[in-house]
Amino acid sequence: MTGDEEAMTAVLNRLRRAQGQLSGVIAMIEAGRDCKDVVTQLAAVSRALDRAGFKIVASGMRQCINGADGDQAPLTEAELEKLFLALA
Repeated sequence: MTGDEEAMTAVLNRLRRAQGQLSGVIAMIEAGRDCKDVVTQLAAVSRALDRAGFKIVASGMRQCINGADGDQAPLTEAELEKLFLALA
């Protein structure tokens, strides 16, 4: 995956944060923590993943539209819609 270096750094930071949060959720479940606390942290993981996905789509949209990812053809409107809906 290529793209704006600053955007990709932000995506990687979000994914690393989500990875840490997910490890925390697993530990909470193993420790028998309260359901409310577990669900709250799980929702935070979900939001972090969503934000990473949205950032990837937003930063890579021009490349996707123009087919600038190497040998790939430009994405069709239907393919772009499918990408957005995958994150919805």
